Amino acid sequence: MILPAEQLCNQFSNEKINSISPLGNGLINDTFLVTTESTAFILQRINTQVFPEPAQIMQNLSLLTQHIRQKNSRELKLIIPACLKTNDQQSYYLDSNNNYWRALEFVENTISQEQITQQKQAQQVGFALGHFHRLCSDAACDLFHDTLPGFHITPHYFEQYQSIKKHGIELSNKALQCRSFIAAFEAKINSLEEAKNKGLLLQRITHGDPKLNNFLFDKDSEEIVSLIDLDTVKPGLVHYDIADCLRSCCHNTQTNSFDLKLCEIILTSYLKQTAVFFTEHDYDFLYPAIELIPFELGLRFFSDYLQGNKYFKIDYTEHNLDRAWAQFQLCESISQQEQAIRLLINQSIIFSSG
Repeated sequence: MILPAEQLCNQFSNEKINSISPLGNGLINDTFLVTTESTAFILQRINTQVFPEPAQIMQNLSLLTQHIRQKNSRELKLIIPACLKTNDQQSYYLDSNNNYWRALEFVENTISQEQITQQKQAQQVGFALGHFHRLCSDAACDLFHDTLPGFHITPHYFEQYQSIKKHGIELSNKALQCRSFIAAFEAKINSLEEAKNKGLLLQRITHGDPKLNNFLFDKDSEEIVSLIDLDTVKPGLVHYDIADCLRSCCHNTQTNSFDLKLCEIILTSYLKQTAVFFTEHDYDFLYPAIELIPFELGLRFFSDYLQGNKYFKIDYTEHNLDRAWAQFQLCESISQQEQAIRLLINQSIIFSSG
């Protein structure tokens, strides 16, 4: 990662730049913390290979901010970081190499977590994502751009996989195991999209990437105060969001197993917030989503591996293959606990409606 120059940072601030340092471990954009004499802000280079229309991302962020700020202040429990304007009042800066840069408000006195270490953190994650969905449940989806066509459309990823699986590298034993797992899961791939096409599930505004380290915890209260990394905000199924959140938080990376206890805490807290707009069908498709999302991510990792690692950042050649197999093992762990997960969903429904 190449650090941006001071002149670039000055596109968003007229103050002397004191420091520029890499921030976070995201797989898509390059993110930096910039400090000045009096403040700090986040600077990001938008990955145009992933997001070909950066202007649409910024328009979505503007719409999201406007919608949420209209809410009653007593109802609002999350900070949505403001986008900073350039010196010529633009929402992003295009440099001489055609790189798109944007700056965001830095939420002070916060920390992100890579792993849940206590029950309160799990409760807060469920609350924060549910609260975000509740705030956005009445937003007009037709005003928002689909900045990632095909994103979280599992049949779309499967079609891509089908087109590339006969080409490329000679397959190792682990790659052959991945291929077998995909074939065994194929019958479940269309479950959520079919429900959406039948009108059983409605599109709402989603975060798109609610993994654990995109929640910011206040250092003092240990409560979540902000949800960040909003590039993927777009119309979609909230089921993909809560399922991806559970995938991130409940994945025991040592054993690639699914932590049922954490799932219960997060889901109970989440459904308490979403009860005001969830339908019977929304509840019905929670388990299929929880099972589908790790499969989908594993499929994406494996497809990228077969294509020579063009999408996700990697540390070594087999990195995406290892990531894929870990997600498939997690998916298998979820499948083995289907009855228990469905039971806790039903218990959470009773609790959230009480």
